Amino acid sequence: MAIEVRVPTILRTYTDGAKTVTGNGATVAELFTDLESRHAGIQARLVDGGELRRFVNVYLNDEDVRFLDGIATKLKDGDSVTILPAVAGGSAPVGGGSGAPV
Repeated sequence: MAIEVRVPTILRTYTDGAKTVTGNGATVAELFTDLESRHAGIQARLVDGGELRRFVNVYLNDEDVRFLDGIATKLKDGDSVTILPAVAGGSAPVGGGSGAPV
């Protein structure tokens, strides 16, 4: 079973710079274990205590796995998994205003 995994820039140090890698597993958790066997250190950046880390988003064929079965979400041959770091924060509006329309 081959699953395409899209890797964000911040995690490419674990994949020798590869944007996509191939993995195997019947579930997202098994996929992460498989990736760890070839890309040491990546699993700890994705999972903590048996759950996805708070600031990591994982999509199975464009569906957020948190709205499916989390890391227990089942996979099939040909699926595509995308790992994205959550985006938070921002900056104050220019001029220090409240950002409310004038």
